[in-house]
Amino acid sequence: MTSITDLLNNNFWQQIINQNSNPWHLLMSIFDIAIVAYIIYRLTRFVHGTRLMILVRGVFLFIVIDLLAVFLDLSTLKWLLNQVITYGVIALIIVFQPEIRQALERLGYSTNLIPWIKPKNSASNQIEAYERSFEYMSMRKIGALVAIERSQTLKEYASSGIKLDADISSSLLINIFIPNTPLHDGAVIIENNKISVASAYLPLSERSDISKEYGTRHRAAIGLADVSDALVLIASEETGGISVAHRGNFYSDISKEQFHQILTDELNNSPEERQTRLSSWFKKRGKGDNR
Repeated sequence: MTSITDLLNNNFWQQIINQNSNPWHLLMSIFDIAIVAYIIYRLTRFVHGTRLMILVRGVFLFIVIDLLAVFLDLSTLKWLLNQVITYGVIALIIVFQPEIRQALERLGYSTNLIPWIKPKNSASNQIEAYERSFEYMSMRKIGALVAIERSQTLKEYASSGIKLDADISSSLLINIFIPNTPLHDGAVIIENNKISVASAYLPLSERSDISKEYGTRHRAAIGLADVSDALVLIASEETGGISVAHRGNFYSDISKEQFHQILTDELNNSPEERQTRLSSWFKKRGKGDNR
């Protein structure tokens, strides 16, 4: 197995050149490197915006330091790095266990090997559940607050709620927020395409540019949108209006069409398309408070 030390050995590179003197072997080597580079690129994009990105940066930093230690022949530093690598891998797995599990679940969910078989809780089913439940609650002025986890974990806030771990359905969402029921006060948090918890507490925004007409529910939605990339859905108890908070922006009293467009863009599209499509949608229509 090739080690980092081998990369600084002239004999190693001479051996590589000799092995690839044949054009066919050279072509296959280039193809092999291209595959590895693409996998690294996709994995980096997959963990971008999550705590796992800290782990990736740490790995690259260790590689750079190890190369410098070998190049400068720093024996003590090399010994220390070997000790850290030997025991650090186990420590990192333990520390980042929730993020690793979540990333694997997201990867499994997004990779459908049999295209004609859709996941039980597909994006289209979720969008329909959110639309039906919020339409029902909006018409009856039932207050609701739903935080949908995206790339950044919401476990810190989910720990304050009551565990449900239920499939997403409009009936369940409506029943949770019916007034004077045990779970109606607080937020529902969606994790891994499940209703993870209900009656959770979210951080209240301290921003001074928020209108006084918005109460605690809206301030909690904006507060979470300021500190995470969660998509937060709000139904007003006073007016019945539907609002959305996302990535520091607050879109108030939006129409059904706009609500559908936001859900579709965020839950169906790739991460690269989400923010661009969401911003252009509201700029084109000039609706809502984009703060």
